Amino acid sequence: MDALLAQLAASLDDVVLSTAEKHALQADLRARPLRPDQLRQLRNHAFELVLERVREAAGGAAMPALVQWLSDIVKLLDQALHTEPVETEVWFSPGEECRDAVISHLEGCRRHADLCVFTIADDEITAAILAAHRRRVALRVISDDDKRHDSGSDIERLRSAGVAIALDESAAHMHHKFALFDGRWLLNGSFNWTRSASTANEENLVATNDPQQLKVFGEQFEALWARFGGATGPAATRPLS
Repeated sequence: MDALLAQLAASLDDVVLSTAEKHALQADLRARPLRPDQLRQLRNHAFELVLERVREAAGGAAMPALVQWLSDIVKLLDQALHTEPVETEVWFSPGEECRDAVISHLEGCRRHADLCVFTIADDEITAAILAAHRRRVALRVISDDDKRHDSGSDIERLRSAGVAIALDESAAHMHHKFALFDGRWLLNGSFNWTRSASTANEENLVATNDPQQLKVFGEQFEALWARFGGATGPAATRPLS
């Protein structure tokens, strides 16, 4: 974000958004899509830059050029805001659809995954988590301390493999079942990551790439990770979104 803010300031030096500058900004915005709130921050910064120049110019001859530059920047940011449509998909159990969706997102993950799940006891899901770990996907898992002792729980197996784990050691339960993949997809619903959730229980699972939901759930994960003493160091290191 700091680099983009600096690009805006550099572009305004000659009060012209040149073709080269426009293409460079577009390339950066495509390579690393920003959340709506980050795009608003860029827009606000552009207005602040122009207001500062207006105060300096005191209504001089530079005004039309300043207005044109600001118009060009706003149009460019508006284009970036609408690049990816919101998609949502829903599955229900009993049946394999919910489990298969979890595994599919784990297999498709390339950079980082944050898993906040009450219990993990489905061997096929665990195998997909371990496969992602071997691919050097930066994994963080939050779970409930009581459930790690259940028959079939895979929490200690994941910890032994080097996956970063944080457990709720309180008297209450960490009962969430959500996961974030590459900062682009959220899975959320009642579905527990267990065999019985697929074979017997009435459960639901929703996948969405809605930016606002990704932001809110991401913030909740970070708060829980800090509260439950999430590991630090290489196992818990993750690249930026």
